[in-house]
Amino acid sequence: MENSKKGGRPRKSISQKRKYRVNVKMNTGEYYSLKSKANHAKLSLSEYMRQCIAESTVRERLTPEVQTYIRKLCGMANNLNQIAKRANIQGYTNARREYFYLAEKIDKVIDQL
Repeated sequence: MENSKKGGRPRKSISQKRKYRVNVKMNTGEYYSLKSKANHAKLSLSEYMRQCIAESTVRERLTPEVQTYIRKLCGMANNLNQIAKRANIQGYTNARREYFYLAEKIDKVIDQL
């Protein structure tokens, strides 16, 4: 009877075995949010997390240099709104020079990005 086949599930290959464990600390709100999302998807917490990892993309943080450029652009956008308001009140010919100057500055900052 040595040649008889054993019953049961076939063995998993080394690449299919799950041998790593990651512990994550969460507060109560985060945990119940995760649990709710997993239940809604009809998945276990582990399977839900695996799918989140497989399908998600993480973008790197903005560098301080890029943050500075963004702040500059926000300030320039504010200036552009002020020019538009002035143009509506005083007429477009007076605001045209300021507009072109600011548009050129905005183009330079965008090129630096």
